[in-house]
Amino acid sequence: MTVQIINPETISAPLGAYSQAILTTGQGRTLNISGQIGIREDGRVAGGFAEQADAAWKNIVEILGAADMDVSNLIKIVTYLTDPADAARLAEIRSKYLGNNRPASTMVVVKSLLKSDWLIEIEATAFKLGRPG
Repeated sequence: MTVQIINPETISAPLGAYSQAILTTGQGRTLNISGQIGIREDGRVAGGFAEQADAAWKNIVEILGAADMDVSNLIKIVTYLTDPADAARLAEIRSKYLGNNRPASTMVVVKSLLKSDWLIEIEATAFKLGRPG
């Protein structure tokens, strides 16, 4: 029952705050988190990119908590941006939530998300050894 960070020396080191891959073996629980957009608890879309990114990360943290997990259990993140210029601001916001955790990560710039006022969407996978409790 192990979780192992995979950053082979035979390929380029990660270009940011992530790992190339996470290997899990043994008994445990996997949580697949659907794409989270910048919607606040009251159901309204947050204004501006930074506020939407912060709201999406808050949602992910809340979902992890509901599954008896935290950001240290994240093993994969996929982030969709509508503007590549937002990547630098996203790195700051993401660091606030992830700290030193480095899940495998992919970032994709898309023309649009489902609704034109959505600027970011983040989906994630988490894994925790053992059973809840």
